[in-house]
Amino acid sequence: MSDCAVQEVALTAGQDPEKRCQILAGAREVFLERGFDGASMGDIARAAGVSKGTLYVYFKDKVDLFTALVQTQCNATAERVFLLNLEGDIAESLRNLGESYIDMMVRPENIATLRTVIAIGGKFPEISRQFFASGPRQGANRLALFLKTKVDEGYLAIDDGDLETAANQFLALCKEAVAIPILIGGAEAPDTAHRDKVVQQAVKFFLKVYGTERLALG
Repeated sequence: MSDCAVQEVALTAGQDPEKRCQILAGAREVFLERGFDGASMGDIARAAGVSKGTLYVYFKDKVDLFTALVQTQCNATAERVFLLNLEGDIAESLRNLGESYIDMMVRPENIATLRTVIAIGGKFPEISRQFFASGPRQGANRLALFLKTKVDEGYLAIDDGDLETAANQFLALCKEAVAIPILIGGAEAPDTAHRDKVVQQAVKFFLKVYGTERLALG
């Protein structure tokens, strides 16, 4: 094999997006069933329908694979949940976001992932950092952009340096009373009526704190 051919293989190995998705799908299945400690690279290779050699071409170890899985899952969730209409009504947009956010948070696979990240974060801090950056921080940043638009329009009063804090406050109002009890195993997923009540109260409180007279007049 020529040097050029060797270089081409090096550049393309592990770059097939379909194969990568196939591996991540198998990994998700194994991690959900067995947890992080109980999952092995061999188990994941079998579930994904690839050889262990192929698995290691794409991911150097189990930590690298789980980190990629968390990042991919968080990015996909952010794309689905944080679709805010910058020209929409504030209260309606926040209600829609809050309802979608709670529905996402309480899904069994997302609760399982969060529990795993918490359990192994001390030993593997990079996993925690990637989860925070791709999940909570990305969501708050997307919401902060929406809030900034409404500040510029005169409907909200939030300093630029506090936009991310305000976004996190709204998300906390939605999730804390619902997701935390589920996370620690003390409650089941809420019914629609309870979810809607939690979100309505969160929106009301948030707008009472940050809304302007223009919002009240509107």
